[in-house]
Order: sequence, then C-alpha cells, then structure tokens
Amino acid sequence: MSKVAFIGLGVMGAPMAGHLAQAGHDVTVYNRTAARAEAWVAQHGGRHAATPARAAEGAEIVFSCVGDDPDLRAIAAGPQGTFAGMAPGAIHVDHTTASAQVARELAAEAARRGLHFLDAPVSGGQSGAENGVLTVMVGGDAQAFERARPVIAHFARAVTLIGASGAGQLAKMVNQICVAGVVQSLAEGIDFGLRAGLDVRRVLDTISKGAAQSWQMENRGATMLADEYGFGFAVDWMRKDLRICLEEAARNGAALPGTRMIDGFYAEIQGMGGGRWDTSSLLRRLRKRA
Repeated sequence: MSKVAFIGLGVMGAPMAGHLAQAGHDVTVYNRTAARAEAWVAQHGGRHAATPARAAEGAEIVFSCVGDDPDLRAIAAGPQGTFAGMAPGAIHVDHTTASAQVARELAAEAARRGLHFLDAPVSGGQSGAENGVLTVMVGGDAQAFERARPVIAHFARAVTLIGASGAGQLAKMVNQICVAGVVQSLAEGIDFGLRAGLDVRRVLDTISKGAAQSWQMENRGATMLADEYGFGFAVDWMRKDLRICLEEAARNGAALPGTRMIDGFYAEIQGMGGGRWDTSSLLRRLRKRA
C-alpha cells in the first residue's frame, strides 16, 4: 500500500479519497475548509494537514480535485502548494476539470522540480465517485501513469492514458461537449412526448433498448419526468466546463455551434435560480412554457 495525499474534499474528492483509505492506503488529506477534512478523518481515519505542502510530504502519489485553473495553480505550485512538499519522483494526479493550458504549465513546472504531473479529469459524477466507478482520462508521462494507474483504479472502472500532458483535459472537453448535446436532446424528446400526450415513461423504457439509449436516459429520464433536479453535476459546474471547451475551440478552430447554444440555455437556467440544479434541468427550461 502507498502513502498518498488527497487535496480537495468536495462531493467528488471526499468519496474518492474514501476509496483509497478503504483499500488500505495511508491517506493524508487537505481541504480549504478544515472542518470538512476533520470530518473526513473522523469517518475514514488517516490524517489531515494544514496546507497542501504538508499533506504532500512523504506521499508517493498526491491526488487533487478542486474547482478551476486558479484553484489548481494555488494548491499545486503556490508557496504552500503540493510541489513544495513532494519528494523527487513523486506523482501529482489531478482530477480537476481544468484547461489543457494549465495542465501543460503544471507538468512543465513539476518536471523542473523532478516531479511528475498527470492531468486526469473524471466522468461519472457524484454517484460514480461514491460507487468507485469513475472513468478517468489521463494526460502525461507513460511511466508515471503506469505507477499511478493501480491506485487510481480504486475509485475507477476505466483509467486510460490518452496522450501527452493536456490530453486528459482535452478528452474531458470532448466528453462535456457530447454530454451537453445528449441532455438537450433528451429534454427536447421528453417535452415533445408530453405535449403529444404520450406515456413518456413507457416511451423512454422502450427507446432505451434501441439506438436512442444513453447513460442520461437511463439515469436521468425518470427524475426529469418527476421534475427533480437535485442529482449529480450542477449547472454552475457545467457552465465552467463549457467555458473551457469554448475557449479551447477558439484556439484550435473547432466550430461548436450546438455547445454554444446549450451553454446559453444553461445561462437561462442560472437566471431562473437553478445554478445548483443538475444538468438535466434543461427540461425545466422547456416546460416553463407548458
């Protein structure tokens, strides 16, 4: 078993770190709100540290899952960041959804210090983290990846090296572009079926066995019909992710007309007070006209 650290104990990070502790790893945690770190230790054991640097001391692998590029820079390369506490050869595995630019920047800084940095965003949401079945897409050095992969696997069902530094974040952008389109299509289909007077629950049960099947249909169709939006990934977080996608598209020349439109729909939902609703709330935007 390894000595590891986990930085960021939000709805994703806390259960991910919990799986590492359950597997027998020696886990030290850090969270900006110390009370959350104390509660995690009370539940799972291990230790909590006052700074990311202290948490990273002696760790073979340091994990992180924080908010956005500025948060990631601060906890990794800041004066009290993980890089300041890590020993040469240690690996920082970051699960934040962030930009490919910051991933490359931190990988270069880590290499300058004799460390490794893997960008490893995840898909599967809060339930995937809690059940240990996340999909992890990774960018970085292949040897560092092979060292980290069996440890990451404690909270993942798929861990794949996509390419060089930044490739993990770019793959997550593809994921979010696809998810946005699927959720909007599902919302439109449900709204159409309701207006047509169909038993939409029966319709979804039927078409989920055909070409229209998707994770969103299987896991969010019933809750969308019940007008329940307290599950999984929040609209505020999705807008952050789509901003990153659109900024990258502006650099690489990709046309994302559908993604840009759906981002606007999510902005409308925020205006409705739904920033903390989950992303399937696109249906509520349509149904407000019913």
